[in-house]
Amino acid sequence: MKIANGIYMLEISANIMGTPSVINPTLIWDNDTVILIDTGFPGQLPQIREAIEKAGVSFDKLNMVILTHQDIDHVGSLSSILKELPNGVEVLAHKEERAYIQGEKLPVKVAQLEAHLNSLPIEMKTIYEKMKAFYENNKFCVDKTISDGEELPYCGGITVIYTPGHTPGHICLYLKYCKTLIAGDILQIDGGILIHAPQSTNFDIDLSIISLKKLMQYDIETVICYHGGLYGGNANKCIAELAHGQ
Repeated sequence: MKIANGIYMLEISANIMGTPSVINPTLIWDNDTVILIDTGFPGQLPQIREAIEKAGVSFDKLNMVILTHQDIDHVGSLSSILKELPNGVEVLAHKEERAYIQGEKLPVKVAQLEAHLNSLPIEMKTIYEKMKAFYENNKFCVDKTISDGEELPYCGGITVIYTPGHTPGHICLYLKYCKTLIAGDILQIDGGILIHAPQSTNFDIDLSIISLKKLMQYDIETVICYHGGLYGGNANKCIAELAHGQ
């Protein structure tokens, strides 16, 4: 789905814990740079390639990946992309996520499951085992860390917003020229309504609320949610209400 010139929200079919769903990585490009924001679940390279080509961009021109955070549905197909494009895809993430993505720390979701492993139902133990195996076999090099307030000089300027809570180094990205927020997992859309991520998925609930309040500093007309897709209502008002528990 085209959002603005040079911005396309991909729509990738996924199965999330047995439920058919759609995830929404974002593609941003200009004359010199083609950026994919997040990379889906493992095994989704064919769908991602098809979606990029559908947007009118050659997959072979992809030269940068920005990861909003470490979760398996955001880093899952990164290894396949890097193998497919061996001539150079630069990987960016916040410095607080780097150690998790590079395999130096146990990812937050895996650690949370491991802490309660003995009491987990069978299906959750299976998920834990698959996730742990994935991270043990997929350790990615973060080529560059990005920080809060940094403006990346690509595609008209991309502002990095450090929004911890869902994970320690979660980020959102703001494109000022079209007033669009790429929200990662801090926000979702459910039944057409903009909501914050379920608290059970957050590493730190208090931090997630502080991060929501931080988004109030920006003039946002459109929100791209990784889970739920596009929100084009009164985003500023909705974010303020969520931040203040309304």
